[in-house]
Amino acid sequence: MGTEFEKIVFCDFDGTITAVETFATMIGKFAPELSSQILPQIYNRTLTLRVGVRKMLESIPSKYYPDIIAYAQAQPIRPGLPEFISFLKSQNIPFVVVSGGLRGMVETVLKREGLFSQVEAIYAPDVQTDQLFLKVDSPLEGGTELLSKVRVMNLYPARQTLAIGDSITDLNMCLNADLVFARDRLREYLEAENKAYIPWQDFFEIQAYLEQL
Repeated sequence: MGTEFEKIVFCDFDGTITAVETFATMIGKFAPELSSQILPQIYNRTLTLRVGVRKMLESIPSKYYPDIIAYAQAQPIRPGLPEFISFLKSQNIPFVVVSGGLRGMVETVLKREGLFSQVEAIYAPDVQTDQLFLKVDSPLEGGTELLSKVRVMNLYPARQTLAIGDSITDLNMCLNADLVFARDRLREYLEAENKAYIPWQDFFEIQAYLEQL
């Protein structure tokens, strides 16, 4: 990792790689009462991801973990991802997945799509399942985040950093990136911070933009 990359892409997972906001929906399914209290506080930025997400995850009995993975297995991806990753590979641009959700969910979807070995790396919080309730394990937490995406970015020196995301979990990453592709809630957060971004709906659009560059 000591080498400086020319360009590198950091991409969120839930609602970005997946076509729906997988993690928030999963939390709503397995921790309904707590998520209805906590998610609005996270979205309006009165509660940090670091505190809120840990609290929700650690309220879920470990016996439900296989069901969480099965739920992830059924989630569709956003169009154009395989083609986009192939394009990046042809340009020697690493594609790093950074998720504030669960590593097991990320790996399940990428393996199903045959893309697991195509990505440079995956960074996401993990959980231990050997106790009655899930226990969060996230070595790269920091600041307001359960996974500090900026800490991940700092592991990869690059001349130009590109960030792709859709929600509050991507805000810090995008504020620290050179070129930002944003959709959904993330656009409002970036506008409030006066940070420029390129709107997008699928990975074909991002690829077309980068090909023009």
